[in-house]
Amino acid sequence: MLQELYETTEYIKRKIGEFKPEVGIVLGTGLGNLVEEIDIEYKLMYPNIPGFPISTLEFHLGRLIFGTLSGKKVVAMQGRFHFYEGYSMWQITFPIRVMKLLGISHLIVSNASGSLNPDIKRGDLMIINDHINLLPDNPLRGRNLDTLGPRFPDMLSPYEQPLIEKACSIAESHNISCKQGVYVSVQGPNLETRAEYKYLRIIGGDAVGMSTVPEVIVANHMGIPVFAISVITDEGFSAQPTSIEEIVKVAQEAEPKMTLVLKELLASLN
Repeated sequence: MLQELYETTEYIKRKIGEFKPEVGIVLGTGLGNLVEEIDIEYKLMYPNIPGFPISTLEFHLGRLIFGTLSGKKVVAMQGRFHFYEGYSMWQITFPIRVMKLLGISHLIVSNASGSLNPDIKRGDLMIINDHINLLPDNPLRGRNLDTLGPRFPDMLSPYEQPLIEKACSIAESHNISCKQGVYVSVQGPNLETRAEYKYLRIIGGDAVGMSTVPEVIVANHMGIPVFAISVITDEGFSAQPTSIEEIVKVAQEAEPKMTLVLKELLASLN
C-alpha cells in the first residue's frame, strides 16, 4: 500500500516539477466550476495517474488540477470517488494520502447534500461542524500505516473551528445565508426514504450525503486541518421527490456563493 502511494506521488512530482501545493480541495457533485477561478499550471487526468481510481459519474470530470487560487498554491480534485461506485475505502481516500505527501497543510472539502433540518433550505450553504458516519466500512480498517498517522486517531473535533468561524464571518459580510450543522454520510446510491430522513434527523443530522466522511477521517489521521462545506440541494424533511439531475442543477446555481466564501477563506490562511 505504501509502495503504491509513494509511486503515485513520485509520478505526480515528475509531472508538476517544482510546484508545491499548500491546500488540497475536493469538489463535490455539481461543484466543479471552482476550477475556473484557479490560475491553472497543470492538469492531470485520473486515468493517467498510477493508482488513481476513475470516476464513473458523468458530472465528475476526473481531473487533478494544480494552480494558484487567492494567492495559495492548490491541488484540486475535479471529481471525487464514492463507496457506492464500488471502490474500497483505500481507493476513495487515496488522493488525500497523495495530497499529504505532496505537501498540503490544509484540506477543503465540498459536497452537495440534502437538508434534514427545516431551518436549512435548498440553496443554502451549510458549514459542517461535525459528522455521523453510517458508511459500512472505515478507511483506517486493517493494518495501520504508522508513518502516516496513529492507530487510534482522535475525532472529537474533525473540522477546524477557527476556519469555521472565519467562513461564517465571510458569508455574513456578503449577506450569504450560511448555516452550521452535522453531516450524515450514508452509502447510497439511492436517495433516502421518508422513514430514513426522519431517523437521520432524530439521531442528530442536519444534512445527508454519500461522501466526505472518509476523506475527513483520513485527513485527521494524517494531522491535516479540515474545512468542509455543503451546498444544500434538496429538502429531505419535506418528503418531496427529487432527482440527481435536480440536485446537480441546484448545486451549480448555488456554487458561486460557495466559491466566493472559499476564495476569501483561502486568502485568509497563513
